[in-house]
Amino acid sequence: MEIPQLYRLYLDNPLVQTDTRKIQPGGIFFALSGGNFDGNTFAAQALEKGATYAVVDNDAYAENDRCLLVNNVLDTLQALARFHRQQLDIPFIAITGSNGKTTTKELIAAVLGQRFITYATEGNLNNHIGVPLTLLKIKKDAQMAVIEMGANHQREIAAYCEIAMPDFGLITNCGKAHLEGFGGEEGVRKGKGELYDYLRVHGGSIFRNADLDYLTSMAAGIKTQVTYGSSNADYLGKPLMNGIFLNIALLTRFTETTLETNLAGEYNFPNVMAAVAIGRHFGIPVDDIKKAIAAYHPDNSRSQWLRKGNNQVILDAYNANPTSMKAAILNFADTNLPSKILWIGGMKEMGAHELKEHRELVALIAEYKWENVILVGKEFKEVRNSYDWFETSAEAADYIKTHKPEFSSILIKGSRGSKMEVMLESLN
Repeated sequence: MEIPQLYRLYLDNPLVQTDTRKIQPGGIFFALSGGNFDGNTFAAQALEKGATYAVVDNDAYAENDRCLLVNNVLDTLQALARFHRQQLDIPFIAITGSNGKTTTKELIAAVLGQRFITYATEGNLNNHIGVPLTLLKIKKDAQMAVIEMGANHQREIAAYCEIAMPDFGLITNCGKAHLEGFGGEEGVRKGKGELYDYLRVHGGSIFRNADLDYLTSMAAGIKTQVTYGSSNADYLGKPLMNGIFLNIALLTRFTETTLETNLAGEYNFPNVMAAVAIGRHFGIPVDDIKKAIAAYHPDNSRSQWLRKGNNQVILDAYNANPTSMKAAILNFADTNLPSKILWIGGMKEMGAHELKEHRELVALIAEYKWENVILVGKEFKEVRNSYDWFETSAEAADYIKTHKPEFSSILIKGSRGSKMEVMLESLN
């Protein structure tokens, strides 16, 4: 089936589904396959549950005219998303980076949503499946689109740009993330820089953090650059910590106004400033920007401030790499919170850098005084230290149940694979 023909069916059934466990009546089921399953085998089930059509790539499962046979289901999903994107004459803003992508995306969407009908990536659906699914959820009433792009190897961002065709781009930062796939920090910059490469070739614009010198060289040759940061930028601010919460003084030639947030940690400063810059660039008044950001509450284990009994917790355990770990620990160490405790999970996808990076992390922790430190994960097994260590968060949670902290401040930080939220539950 050709893409224009499939697109006509999509317009009549604009609900794209890929999981038979969550089938809703109507729409089109794409029988995506994985390493351990053949999506084609679920096509009949999807139709029985109410899908109007099922896209398959094995003629053995093209049982009737509601089964649409294509060469490759994933390629078709991506091509359909690109075709849909080409029908939408609105600004598309792409976001990538090592840290802060999702928080920045949420803040930008909240700010733009004050004046525009804005569609944005849901959660962190930012991969080869999530990007096309995000595009296909954008309706004709859209006035703005914000697309998050994640990557752990070269040419991934380039591929997503060919699908989403962004007009604007933002790289939050290039840190020590996914070193195994990128092959080191230079590989990270090259991979993330593919967004700049696309915009440079296609005459797009970028929003650039002026506080990160390496972004300046990466952005060379891009004609339109809107900058933000703490100095030498189009949009200026300075962090004002209110306890653990970040406030920001927004600076202009004539005024200074305070912007309040519910984000824990000064390391969120560039994320907020990115939203400010984009909002102002698209004509959102400062008062509306302040209102949008003040109303944003982080969730899903990202910079969350929680109370558990008589303890207070910073839960920042959706993702972790050496760069974000250092920022979170230094920020926590600098607070005036009482009885500070660290629960730190291993950092994933470090490859050959794993032992070195975890040794350096433990050395950083040792520079400060803590009430207690618990390390979780096999990544710490060979790192010599005097802290409590458990191979899994479940084992650590069992220990905590019989050694519960009281009136303490706890930073919980780790990669998603460490499942650090299990330890949080032990405080109940």
